[in-house]
Amino acid sequence: MKIFVVGASGRVGRQLVKALSKEDHIIYAGSRHPSEESLGNNVIYKKLDLHDSSEAIAETIGDVDVIYFVAGSRGKDLLQTDLYGAIKVMKIAEKIGVKRYIQLSAIFALKTDLWPELIPESLTDYYIAKLFADRYLIDHTELPYTIVQPGELMERPGTGKIAVDVTDQGQIAIDDVAIVLQKLLDHKNTIYSVISLHEGPTPIDDALHKV
Repeated sequence: MKIFVVGASGRVGRQLVKALSKEDHIIYAGSRHPSEESLGNNVIYKKLDLHDSSEAIAETIGDVDVIYFVAGSRGKDLLQTDLYGAIKVMKIAEKIGVKRYIQLSAIFALKTDLWPELIPESLTDYYIAKLFADRYLIDHTELPYTIVQPGELMERPGTGKIAVDVTDQGQIAIDDVAIVLQKLLDHKNTIYSVISLHEGPTPIDDALHKV
């Protein structure tokens, strides 16, 4: 398959591209500051700026089968990147007719009643951006989507095991989030699903199979 990763230079994006590069795909790794890392002939780095026009972004993405949206401003550019950037890419994905659209969000982004208890006030604007991006994907597109909402991202080795449909924020290794995103392509049952997750006792494939 031809796969475009939006946000390929981010913490999750880098690991996702590495995971996908080990399979029989052509991966276009798009970011504002493309990497020069060599991961094999099947990884093509492209400059992608979500501030650009939809027409320019569409030309960069081209005709692909799968789009991953894993871009994030980490609070510095919420409207242009996390919200409007996401919506521009969704609209492009619909025009292309992608087979899968996979979006990285934040745990409980759709459950505003839980925010006061579980989300630091400093992250409120970030969560608002994720809320509306997720809602737009669900309510205003016909895309075959999967939304992944991980707990607190940790820079430590992954365990290869997770818990899904969780009720607490928890933590999860970035490596494990990347593997979850990669393996979604093998689990068509996850289409039209919102998956909240953190580290847990169940091997990733088994957990995704039960979603």
